[in-house]
Amino acid sequence: MADLLIELLSEEIPARMQEAAGEDLARLLLKALAPLDPRDVKTFTGPRRIALTCGVNDEVPAATIEERGPRENAPEKALEGFMRKHGAARDELTLKNGFWVLERETPAISATVRIAEIMPALLRGFPWPKSMRWGVGSAFTWVRPLRRILCLLDGSVVPFSLAIEEGGVPDNGHGLASGNLTEGHRFFPAGNTCAEPFAVKDFDTWRDGLRERRVMIDAAERRQTIVHGIDSMAREEGLSIVTDPGLVEEVAGLVEWPVPMLGRIDERFMELPAEVMQVSMRVNQRYFALRNSDGTAAPRFAFVANIDPTDGGVQVIAGNERVLRARFEDARHFWDLDRKRTLESRVADLDRVIFHADLGTQGERVRRIVRMAEILAPMVGADPTHAARAALLAKADLSTGMVGEFPELQGVMGGYYARHDREAEDVSTAIAEQYQPKGPSDTVPTAPTSVALALADRFDMLTAFFAIGAKPSGSGDPYGLRRAALGIINIIRKNGLRLDLVALFVKASEALPESLRNAPDLDLLPAFIAERLRVQLRNEGARHDVLAAVSVGNTDSDIVRLLARTDALAEMLATEDGKNLLAATKRAANILRIEDKKDGPHEGTPDPALYTQPEEVALAEALNRVIPQVEAAFADERFVDAMKEAASLRSVLDTFFEKVTVNADDSAVRANRLKLLSELVRMTRLIADFSQIDG
Repeated sequence: MADLLIELLSEEIPARMQEAAGEDLARLLLKALAPLDPRDVKTFTGPRRIALTCGVNDEVPAATIEERGPRENAPEKALEGFMRKHGAARDELTLKNGFWVLERETPAISATVRIAEIMPALLRGFPWPKSMRWGVGSAFTWVRPLRRILCLLDGSVVPFSLAIEEGGVPDNGHGLASGNLTEGHRFFPAGNTCAEPFAVKDFDTWRDGLRERRVMIDAAERRQTIVHGIDSMAREEGLSIVTDPGLVEEVAGLVEWPVPMLGRIDERFMELPAEVMQVSMRVNQRYFALRNSDGTAAPRFAFVANIDPTDGGVQVIAGNERVLRARFEDARHFWDLDRKRTLESRVADLDRVIFHADLGTQGERVRRIVRMAEILAPMVGADPTHAARAALLAKADLSTGMVGEFPELQGVMGGYYARHDREAEDVSTAIAEQYQPKGPSDTVPTAPTSVALALADRFDMLTAFFAIGAKPSGSGDPYGLRRAALGIINIIRKNGLRLDLVALFVKASEALPESLRNAPDLDLLPAFIAERLRVQLRNEGARHDVLAAVSVGNTDSDIVRLLARTDALAEMLATEDGKNLLAATKRAANILRIEDKKDGPHEGTPDPALYTQPEEVALAEALNRVIPQVEAAFADERFVDAMKEAASLRSVLDTFFEKVTVNADDSAVRANRLKLLSELVRMTRLIADFSQIDG
């Protein structure tokens, strides 16, 4: 086995593209080098390089390649075309099983030759989301100017060049050719030799040489250095870092040699909302926010330098503090200016803001949400007046300077401004929490007014966009409708709300323009919610097949009741009695399906006079006892009790199928036994469609 090392050194690669680029490099090389059986593949990505190391066989072994051509009796032109395609002569062809066949021996190809053959085309076709041309005289593109190509196989350079013909036009490929040189950190420190090219013999000298020149090749190590470094410094001052994995990922893609540092925030800015400071630091400067032990914002911030200063970071910290002061001055300007107007005075501005070309203005949308919040309020225990007030003011912060600068803060700023305007506390909280939960790990609102507003917003969102035919398709979901559906589900589950979703979607649609109220896609909304619920349960590790079984043919749109039934059924199926009931019911359903095709349906009350075996009598008596109890338990929503009653049929069913031949020779006895099984299946379908359940 030979060791392959490839490094592509360029100008700065956008952080968001680095991980995917490493995956693409591995995918393309694994495919192109498949004859060499590549293995132990590892990729490394960073601000200026993507790299890969793997083991490959020493050569592609010799082989006999067989190409099947036209049939023996095919037209002569077809045969000529086949020979022309493969550059073959007639005497090279043989007949096999009625087809002309070309057999050719391919010699062994060394790994060096194979790699050199595939690399130019691979690099020219690399799938960057965006790429650029530079210089003169080359059609070659890369995400940023590509400066070096390092390609070694067992320490020797694999020679290839990008100066190849493309489309008949000479391309100098920027003079790029493979070699054994790479470069370390570009700016570290003044007067250093880190950036000077150095020769590489293998992976170890590449890795160790770069580390000596202040480059961490492993993105995971850079992330760990950032998190542990900031956390350690923060702990020394009794502080903690505000968790932000996305920011850690981005910063790790911006620096080659992460050096965490702490800076200080002027006290005069500490009156700003914590969310404003955090977003301003994150968006503008890629700084990390810190918290005191009581959860309040700390007058400190963390950042990551890309150099290790000789003065301990004094000048770097001072420079970053100076930049942050300017950013916070801007934020304070918006904070002070926005509070000169009340949220209520901004509501009229929303009539001049388009929500969607087919759905009118934000003002029209607000009026729909107000109506929906009033409908929902008594269902969730909220004051309708407060719910309507929160809905009226919910989108008013969209016209503020702060939200204009930081769209991430919509809702949050509305809550602050509502408190400044002395709105009721639950109204202010509801405005701040209206977009929660934003994701599966986000906080779910529980205050009644917050719940009413959050649900009203999502019911309107889903109904409006489905009405104009903008439902999600495939992976596309530009309006976040799947997230809105999951928000409804999470709010209902967290708060145990008993809501009729179908009725609420109807209510929401009644507020739409008349031309949209009967849009055909509106009928898809209950199924859309059900599918999101199935996806969520699958992600939680729950039995989604059980939910599907409960849902089939079931018009119940009460999520809490649906999940209670699902949990009870899953609990029953975990028992031996439940598993045997499932098997027996599936057996009964299969028998009925087959026999009903012959002379069914076999429905109606069985005739006790036609029972010829005691096992029939026992099953009939058990069903007569259990079915009313199951029906009563379901009516009272005692689903666990219903499942226990159903599972009690296990032994009598086992005996019935062991002793009784359903398809008796006597047609009347046969029909009566099928009716008996039909009673069993009818009862279990009250529970679920057992055919949907695995096992």
